[in-house]
Amino acid sequence: MADKKNPTAPGEHDGPIANGPIAPEQTSLETLPGDSGEDLSRGSEQSIDQRQVAGLSQGAIVRKRFFRHRAAVIALVVLTALIIFVFTAVGTVIGGTGRLIVVDGQQVIDGTRIFGWWNQEWYRSYAVLNAGGTPTLSVFPPIVGEHPFGQDTLGKDVFARVMRGAQQSLTVMFLIGILSTVFGIIIGAISGYYRGWIDALLMRFTDTIIIIPVIILGAVLGKTIGGNAIALGIVLGAVSWTGLARLVRGEFLSLREREFVDAAKVAGASPARIIFRHILPNAVGVIIVNTTLLMSAAILLETALSYLGFGIQAPDISLGQIISEYKEAFRTRPWLFWWPGLFIVVIALCVNFIGDGLRDAFDPRQKRLPGKDSAFDKAKAMVFNRGAKNDLQGGTF
Repeated sequence: MADKKNPTAPGEHDGPIANGPIAPEQTSLETLPGDSGEDLSRGSEQSIDQRQVAGLSQGAIVRKRFFRHRAAVIALVVLTALIIFVFTAVGTVIGGTGRLIVVDGQQVIDGTRIFGWWNQEWYRSYAVLNAGGTPTLSVFPPIVGEHPFGQDTLGKDVFARVMRGAQQSLTVMFLIGILSTVFGIIIGAISGYYRGWIDALLMRFTDTIIIIPVIILGAVLGKTIGGNAIALGIVLGAVSWTGLARLVRGEFLSLREREFVDAAKVAGASPARIIFRHILPNAVGVIIVNTTLLMSAAILLETALSYLGFGIQAPDISLGQIISEYKEAFRTRPWLFWWPGLFIVVIALCVNFIGDGLRDAFDPRQKRLPGKDSAFDKAKAMVFNRGAKNDLQGGTF
């Protein structure tokens, strides 16, 4: 009777008995996923990642990722401190022609002057104190002196000139970053969303600007319009948006096919609302990262133009112009060349590091929040994996 109820003979079962222990011969550790600790470790790490980002908005996740990128945070602090330092050191000039005029027998800059905490002016000559105008700055013992960065042959204070030059170079850099981002977003968004003849027209216009070197356009337009920082920043920003426009167009071409865009259209949203309210926020990561890279290239472009004589013109000053002016003194008075070059390198590196941090923060493929506990979490995952394998070997699961 037992054989009729269960025609299968003992030992001929196709699989393990339900709810029974797993037979050792039916468990192959060779086919077990994660034999090297990789797969089970990955599963444990994913659960750790989920706990790290649980309950956080996308913006909060991006902020956490960025502020755990040490190089980017240090670069942000250094750049912020540098901006405050250079803009408060020698003050600035608002309005006016920016040219030298004589008032009460002294040369002053035409415009409303906001003075800084440094008592030397970048356009005035002073008596040369040290032999050859060597810097008075000393680390051991700590001494600043009247001319910490030295003086040129005319007695001008190099510290004041470098501070003013950094002001103008930073102004041009931020203007280029802002204007090129605005132009790139508008042109790329319209082209990618509407496609068709509008896309073809805008992209052919973009191609026309791309084939002309930016440095030549900047040199011609900068010399024509005028050699102040505002005009130069506007001119360069008006011709530096092409790469960003292409990136934004590519993002919009991809995002416009998503379901949330179709839902917005069905709900009756206007094209402008779909572009700026629905699609653009999803492309903001690419835009911000490429803006920082564009700003890093912008300060080098301004330096090149000023070095060639097509950038900011005297009596104002920029870092590139300082290098061009003192290039003949590189061997005899190298400090005249070192200081502006150092500021250019520091600014460019800081912007690049910030861009790297933003790229990692916005990267959707990076699911892990870097931090001090990363090594500890990995160790926990490996212990979990080893314990799981031992349990399977002993048949205790």
